[in-house]
Amino acid sequence: MAKVSPLSPFVEISRSDWAALGQNTELPLTEAEITQIRGLGDFLDLKEVTEVYLPLSRLLNLYVTEAQKLHDVTSNFLGERAKRTPFIIGVAGSVAVGKSTVSRLLKEMLSRWQTTPKVALITTDGFLYPNAELEKRNIMHRKGFPESYDRLALLKFVADIKSGADKVSAPVYSHLSYDIVPGETVEIESPDVVIIEGLNVLQSPGQDQDVALSDYFDFKIYVDAEVENITEWFLNRFEKLREGAFTNPKSYFHKYAEMPYESALERANEIWRTINLPNLVENIQPTKSRATLVLKKGKQHAVESVLLRKS
Repeated sequence: MAKVSPLSPFVEISRSDWAALGQNTELPLTEAEITQIRGLGDFLDLKEVTEVYLPLSRLLNLYVTEAQKLHDVTSNFLGERAKRTPFIIGVAGSVAVGKSTVSRLLKEMLSRWQTTPKVALITTDGFLYPNAELEKRNIMHRKGFPESYDRLALLKFVADIKSGADKVSAPVYSHLSYDIVPGETVEIESPDVVIIEGLNVLQSPGQDQDVALSDYFDFKIYVDAEVENITEWFLNRFEKLREGAFTNPKSYFHKYAEMPYESALERANEIWRTINLPNLVENIQPTKSRATLVLKKGKQHAVESVLLRKS
């Protein structure tokens, strides 16, 4: 049974009730494919996909179908023959909460529906200012905060998609070098659905902006969890990266693989306390109320309930 609070814009649906909404929908992914999608330190198995993301995929497909119908009705009313524009989904949430895994999973699941075979996924990392520019502005220590992004370029990118541009390109970000890759872009051409994933994608308009990025979104997802759980997930992921990706001499964070374990862990805690936690509290958490749907995760990374905006 869904919980309805008169003061909340959402209806809270228990995991069991939510899972029942996908019972008649066939799972399009194998266990091996799910394993490939799962992010480092994240939790995702066949049961989680079946009970949480299969119903979500079905709901999104219904939203896309209705948006296409509305477009046709509006075009007929206006006497126009304007082509359909992509359905845009925004996915927001903290560092280490699992939003990248959610986005990759939805990309794969939505592409299996007949009405949306072409799904693109773009992360806002590509719209961070290059490190040299961040250093110049003296905000390298605030990387990931709203001011560290080229928000006008990101807004134009999404506006171009929504205007029906045949081809749109975005900068490429390297997690190895922790920087924008000079001269490299990723292109998307006439997609049915575009998923935009990032920390601050549900934020209000920036300075000197009349519209917010999320004004272009047709559906907004916020991945939520208690702060103490996200803290633990961040530190666990840091440890795994230290033993894995950070061992690459070309990694920007290679120094953490070489320093003593206790010193590296102390630095990880400092990064969380001074950068990621303040960004979460000041900028990311306040955008949850702008979401269409909230995935509430428990301590083990599994979704425990779903909040769906009241219609």
